[in-house]
Amino acid sequence: MKDAFRWGIIGTGGIAIAFATDLQRLKDHKVAAVGSRSAQKGNAFAAKFQDCKAYGSYEELVADPNIDGVYVATPHTSHVANTLLAVRSGKPVLCEKPFAVNSAEAKLMIDAAREMNVALMEAMWTRFLPHIKKTRDLLSSGVLGEIISVEADHGQRLAPLQIPRLMLPELAGGALLDLGIYPISFAHMVLGVPEKITASSTFTAEGVDAQTSAIFNYASGAQAILTANMITSTPCRAVISGTLGRLEIDSVFYRPTPMRLVLNDGTITDYPNGYEGLGHREEAIEFAQLVRSSKMESSILTLNQTYEIMQSLDEIRSQVKLSYPFE
Repeated sequence: MKDAFRWGIIGTGGIAIAFATDLQRLKDHKVAAVGSRSAQKGNAFAAKFQDCKAYGSYEELVADPNIDGVYVATPHTSHVANTLLAVRSGKPVLCEKPFAVNSAEAKLMIDAAREMNVALMEAMWTRFLPHIKKTRDLLSSGVLGEIISVEADHGQRLAPLQIPRLMLPELAGGALLDLGIYPISFAHMVLGVPEKITASSTFTAEGVDAQTSAIFNYASGAQAILTANMITSTPCRAVISGTLGRLEIDSVFYRPTPMRLVLNDGTITDYPNGYEGLGHREEAIEFAQLVRSSKMESSILTLNQTYEIMQSLDEIRSQVKLSYPFE
């Protein structure tokens, strides 16, 4: 793998494994190192990938001169600290979503990357998938006419598992940040920044949101109806409806999946899913291209857009009175 993009990964959880596993399908990307505060977890992770070095601290990882970019795959309460550590060491960062806990943290991260002149990108992997690129192309073509409505839901039966990062306020748990980020980011991609947000939540006994629903209203008159739920499994579909037809994205909309264009004249165009793999490598390709071309951010998901999405999450939390003890 001569001249491969060498990744250093902070974190050893499920999303880190998924990302690193998908990288194995790319000839010019390499999982070069992993940082973990647990030597056992770090060594176990490194053993899965050829010539991957395990570091016993994040500080050692970001100091490695052989790392081209850092993937932050820790829980979102750690994103700001991990990202700041890396960018202040001069390392470009691909940071998992949600990008941060709130927009204030996001601004710190973005300002630091710009100050250090290194690339920074939110790892909202959905944005970079082939079926979402096709969605953007269809929107740009005008085939749907004026967009009137976006509907997207993300529900998984996770609460019974009692996963700490989902259940505990001190870990910024709840459905909104973990699951709601997908439909909210999707709506921002289609319609941009909403003019008004109306939100409602129900809460767990621990004090985090079990489910949250939001209506985004736009100056054009369009609406987005978005839901996140960790009590039950929902269809996890997305529909974009315009004056000339609709685009239906099947379950699970944020992963590689089939979709169809249904026009008012009765024309139906199917877009089958022929994707192989987990879906994380497209964001890695985009990020490596940024770094190699000395660019600061992606045109597919800019830092300003990431910040605007965090602002929408902040507004929802303000309305439903969802707060965390460390804020």
